[in-house]
Amino acid sequence: MDSPAFGQADLSNCERELIHLAGSVQPHGALLLLREADLVVLQASSNCDAVLGVPAASLLERPLSAVDADLAREVAMRAGALAATPLPLLVSLKVPAATGPGPRRLEGALHRPPGGGLVLELEQVDEAAAPPPPLDVPPQRLRERLAQAVQRFSEAASVGALVDAMAQVLRDLTGYDRVMIYRFDPDGHGKIIAEARDPRLDSLLGHHYPASDIPQRARQLYLLNRVRVLVDVHYAPAPLVPALRPDSGEPLDMSLCHLRSMSPLHLQYLKNMGVTGTLVASLVRDGRLWGLIAAHHYSPRRMRFAVRAAVDLLAEVASTRIAAIENYAHAQVALMVRRLEQRLIEATSVEGDWRQALLRNPRTLLQPLEASGAVLFHGDEVLTTGEVPSTPELRALLRWVDAQPGAGVDGPFACAALGKAEPALAALAPTACGVLAVRLSTSRPDWLMWLRKEQLQTVTWAGDPAKAVDMNDPLQLSPRRSFEAWSEIVRGTALPWSQAERVMAGAIGSALVDIIVQVHAVRMLIAEHQLAEIRAAVAASLEAVLVAGADGALLFANPAFVTLCGAGAAPAPGTPLATLFEQPQEVQRVLQATPLSAWRGEWALVAPDGSVLPVAAHLEPVSGRGGLLLGFIVTLADLRDSRRTAAARRHLEATLLAAGAGVPAGDAVVGAIFTNASLAAMDIADGAGGTAAAAPLLQELETSAQRAAALYAQIRNFGGAG
Repeated sequence: MDSPAFGQADLSNCERELIHLAGSVQPHGALLLLREADLVVLQASSNCDAVLGVPAASLLERPLSAVDADLAREVAMRAGALAATPLPLLVSLKVPAATGPGPRRLEGALHRPPGGGLVLELEQVDEAAAPPPPLDVPPQRLRERLAQAVQRFSEAASVGALVDAMAQVLRDLTGYDRVMIYRFDPDGHGKIIAEARDPRLDSLLGHHYPASDIPQRARQLYLLNRVRVLVDVHYAPAPLVPALRPDSGEPLDMSLCHLRSMSPLHLQYLKNMGVTGTLVASLVRDGRLWGLIAAHHYSPRRMRFAVRAAVDLLAEVASTRIAAIENYAHAQVALMVRRLEQRLIEATSVEGDWRQALLRNPRTLLQPLEASGAVLFHGDEVLTTGEVPSTPELRALLRWVDAQPGAGVDGPFACAALGKAEPALAALAPTACGVLAVRLSTSRPDWLMWLRKEQLQTVTWAGDPAKAVDMNDPLQLSPRRSFEAWSEIVRGTALPWSQAERVMAGAIGSALVDIIVQVHAVRMLIAEHQLAEIRAAVAASLEAVLVAGADGALLFANPAFVTLCGAGAAPAPGTPLATLFEQPQEVQRVLQATPLSAWRGEWALVAPDGSVLPVAAHLEPVSGRGGLLLGFIVTLADLRDSRRTAAARRHLEATLLAAGAGVPAGDAVVGAIFTNASLAAMDIADGAGGTAAAAPLLQELETSAQRAAALYAQIRNFGGAG
């Protein structure tokens, strides 16, 4: 489908508007496109006379040095550093005016746009600048505030405490009338989860907005250009002259431009809210947009580049802390699941059945996932807790979930709008509008499912919510209009399952699978007549399992073990268990020294090609009546991800140590940044250390810390500029 040009979109196609090809700038600053080889001006914004004191027409096709030699030298010097920095390079300089009473103090940003060349954006910051004057903070005071803010963020123990601190810190720093923290759910819809505001303003805390309020193209730009400032919503755009790049005949890609004009639809939205100036900073986690810091002001508002860089730095630090907190929550999930697993194992040994123990206490199973009901399908049985549909309805739900392509294979199956996904099941919405399910067996439809009711939201807006609204008129865009759209979206849906809840469900499912495997393995040893059925259940496990007799000879190795060690076939029955590992004497010692108690540790598995694979081993001895040892069950887990995580953490610590060696002693900001990174590394390693995700997270943390240090270095440069 065609993408509408900038300024020509309507509500039906705004998702595809080419907002990065705006072709104009906000008039408080001027933009120059330079040919990099000789710094000849190829394009200039039409307001250069007002900002630089030189008409745009006088700049075109002339080298920058002919207009201002000092400016040209500064740009040439800074351009060489662009390749070494992960963000657009900020510059601070003074430029003599071609017209007017004297020199103009300017600051700006320099970057290479797609298509080549250099984009130079300049803003006038001296007393002669057009109003409003830019917000400035003395360098020493700015560094003190940054150190305090980073320390406060690092001490936040929950996302709620962190976002509350973020909103207040950013409002204190920037002075905006309202600062909000906006978080996206898995479907892209947003919710304001924290707010700091002028007490005269009505609160927007808790308000929801549909995903369509922020088009996908705008979300992509938020990942590239992390801080965006709108000075005055009523501005008259200053177009680029000429409109197209002379060197290519194409529009200038303005994705990284601070001054880029904003979509008329977005401006109309803000006007209808009564907002005049805005600041938006991105909160990024795992390369995705986690949320936004959105600030509103009810009069024009400008900021010095140093303050903008400070906002960018704080958003970066906050993003790191969010990742650390959420991964620490995953660690707590693992602890909760371990306790559940232990309780179910004890119930199995005492009562012979883990299923009733799982469902006996509804709060234990439902509360962590904020579910209203749960159902266990095991064999032909249907066991429930909480509020659930009737048994025939549950069996219909089971058939539908089990028939979904790939359901439960690569992770939990999640659905937040059952009636929309399967209209035949719409009647289940009162008790089962949302479904989160984990598969417990690959050989039969055994599932554990959590259920949620349809969500009912009530939000009060200024104005009559029953008033008719023209759905196609951009002049009617407003928060109330957006909430009506969101209300329509969530009708017939449950609260979406968060990523953390999906991780928790997967962990519980894995624990149950482990328990089921252990139960079946015990039965395999003590009930020979059930061997075929039990062997199938163990073979279906995703965990690598070895079963050995009391003499240590191998009785069974499941396909997951074959996959783990890269063998073409399972080792032959009767093979001494100890010979499968690099240090058979140590394995044999464990077999002989722990006849009646479990053992956990690390071994090295020898693959058929001779390579060695580090594994976590859990050896469980099985005793029959009278304490007679029947044999051993050994489950193995690949430790390569854990080793990579440890290496990534050591590399991060070495990087921080090396970076800290070049920092002046006593610099509180850099110290706080590195302390925050170290704490985040511990939380990430503890929370996800045994998964493949941990090493990339630590690498991302290392990049983030370097980026924060680069931002702070620029802030220090600003402190000494001019």
